[in-house]
Amino acid sequence: MSTDEQAPRVNLRPLEHKLTVIFHADVQGYSRLLSEDEGATLRTVAAHLDLMRAVVQQHGGRAIGSRGDSLLAEFPSVVEAVQSAVQMQQELRVRNAAVPLAQRVEFRIGINVGEVVVEAEEIYGEGVNIAVRLEGLAEAGGICLSEMVYDQVRNRLALSYEDLGEQTLKNIAKRCGCGGW
Repeated sequence: MSTDEQAPRVNLRPLEHKLTVIFHADVQGYSRLLSEDEGATLRTVAAHLDLMRAVVQQHGGRAIGSRGDSLLAEFPSVVEAVQSAVQMQQELRVRNAAVPLAQRVEFRIGINVGEVVVEAEEIYGEGVNIAVRLEGLAEAGGICLSEMVYDQVRNRLALSYEDLGEQTLKNIAKRCGCGGW
């Protein structure tokens, strides 16, 4: 290769990493709910997400984004993240109490502590992926905690926990211990 034909320059800026508490919530059965009553589902999800963003902020967290029926947030405190999730689920239960079971918009929540890559206002990486997979293990109206999160809150928050045992998470190389609320 001559000096006139140099390879293109690539920005090799190092990635910014940080350790954080990752919270991911998603609606159980969203596609079914949309197919049955799209308008009502979209309005209800929007109202629930507004509530959830406010609760995240009350607990010192940062709502990073929501895509359709999900919410990604981060917290500097494990205790605040779990308290936020519990408050959300309690408030959503009240909102859903008068709604027929088949029409309820119920969220599942996963919480993990992990390393993430920071890019502008977004976070990415395995820490986020694990929180998403944990959310998928939770029941509608439930919360699934990684083992690391559970270890931090079990003696600090008087909640009822159920050990889900070691779980293999899709596309995650390691296994996770899990507890549900």
